[in-house]
Parts: sequence; C-alpha cells; structure tokens
Amino acid sequence: MQKTQKLASVLTILGCAIAAPVAMAQMPVAVPAKAPVDAHAIPLYGRDNPGALSSEIWVKFAGTDYAVRNVTFPTLTPVLPAKGKANGAAVVVAPGGAFMMLAMDHEGWKVARALAARGITAFVLKYRLTPTPKDEKEAGQIMGARLARELEHPMTGELLGKSDAPKDGTAAIAYVRDHAKAYGIDPARIGIIGFSAGAMTARRVAIDAPAPARPNFLGYIYGPQDPETVPADAPPMFNAIALDDGLFPSKGFAIASSWMAAKRPVEIHGYQQGNHGFGLGAPGTTTTLVLDQFTAWLDMNGFLKPGHSARKDSK
Repeated sequence: MQKTQKLASVLTILGCAIAAPVAMAQMPVAVPAKAPVDAHAIPLYGRDNPGALSSEIWVKFAGTDYAVRNVTFPTLTPVLPAKGKANGAAVVVAPGGAFMMLAMDHEGWKVARALAARGITAFVLKYRLTPTPKDEKEAGQIMGARLARELEHPMTGELLGKSDAPKDGTAAIAYVRDHAKAYGIDPARIGIIGFSAGAMTARRVAIDAPAPARPNFLGYIYGPQDPETVPADAPPMFNAIALDDGLFPSKGFAIASSWMAAKRPVEIHGYQQGNHGFGLGAPGTTTTLVLDQFTAWLDMNGFLKPGHSARKDSK
C-alpha cells in the first residue's frame, strides 16, 4: 500500500486496519497538534451553538494532515472561489472519520479548495462527534472496537444512529440557503458531498430531512452501498466507491438501485482500485478523477448553470 493510501486509511479510521494491531502498526503516527486557526469558522447554530472548542483534540498525520476528535461545537467554514469565478452553486463538505474523528484536511479543507477552484462555493462542516478518551492509544483501541461491531450494518448501527451529525448536516444546508444572497449563491443549487461517515451523514440529510430542507444534490463518496427506501423527491445522487474498498466490501450498488426504484437521477462510479479513504484520489488510480467527474455530473444536470430550478431534474 502506498504511503498516501496508508494516510487516507488512518484519517478515516478504516476497518480492518484499525482493528488489526499488525496493520495498525504500519500506519503513520498521530502527532498531537494545536488547533489550527480557522478565522472564518461560523458557529452552526449561532448564539445557541452547543459545546465548546476546548473539548477538541487535534492531531496531525504524517506531519501534514489535521484531524480532530471530541467535537462538541459544530461549525461551518466557507471556502470561496476567486473573485469573478463563482458560478452560483454551493456544496457543504462533510469529512469522514467513523463519527469519532474528522479528517479535516484530507476530506474537508482540501476538497473545499478544489471545489472553489472550479467556481463552486464550498462550506466545510465540522459536525459533532461521539466522545473518545484523550489518550491517543486508548482512543484508537476504543474507536476500532466500536467500528468493528458495526461493519456489517453501518447504516443501522449506533455510531450513525446516535450521532448528531445528520442534524448538523441539515442545519448546514439551512444556513447556506438562508445566507445564499450574501454569498452570491442560487438557493436552488445547494448540495452536499460526504466521505465515508460524512457520506452516511449526507445520505441521511438527503433522505430524512423535510423536502424543502433537503440538499438539491448529493455527492456520496465511499459510503456503504446498503439499500433503503428512497423518497420520490430525493435529490439526484453521485455515487463513487472503489471496488477494493477495505471498509465497505463490495455489495454491488444497492443504494443506487434504490434511487433508480424511486425514479430519481443517479450516477455510479465503481473504481477498480483506490481502497477506502482515497479523498481526492489515490495516486496511480482513476480515483484521482473523482472531483472532475462529480463536477461534470453537476454540469450535466444543470447545477453549474444560472436558472436551474430545484427538483426539475430529469427522471
């Protein structure tokens, strides 16, 4: 496994690599770090925001990529396109980390900057997490044990079921819609893209939120492929996963079939290689095309063009 793929695995708390001591020993070490300055972070619930920043435990993997545990104070950080480049579309970015950690660099800020470079206004969501011990070794053992219990049924397990992440995801979509004019955003072209646990969060928001509160489109990146009932007015979905995913072994594309059964637009990308946690792409694999393909899909469905009307997409 290449170093980049190892790093991606750690950042998203990948299945067997976390549960197996031998594999875990080969992974980069998490080094304690000071919380990075995020001057543009917005308290998600304004004056009613729960929690405190002091609860957070920050680390760096391989000396470069920030990750955080014990988030109780949810925030939303705007990442704006260069002046004159914005196309009016917006995307909330939900990083992964098994609902116990957030890969803020790997699946958050880096993704947001890449979207902004394509003219899409991005908002990185730092959602609330299940608490873990302060000690890194103890936390790793507990996270691995919790995750291992739910690998066979991730969409119905306690990690997602007891998480505040879907509530925070819904609040993030509401914030962006409520402030669309201030950011130069079309309120009918606001979506969410999530990675791993962030994908699971985004899926819940897209399906469970009241229809007017749902995102206009969904980017579902290496989330579980398990099926479920999809509402007839669910947003269009872009579904991408590597076929050698070590956390969510291939079950086919049942969730895409659920979208099709509801007669909703869906696009599937099953990459030959890339494992879990490839983020913007594992070097040497076609997963490096994921954001270009997501953007092309948005363009094909009219989300990058002024005048697109929500829910008028083709069936």
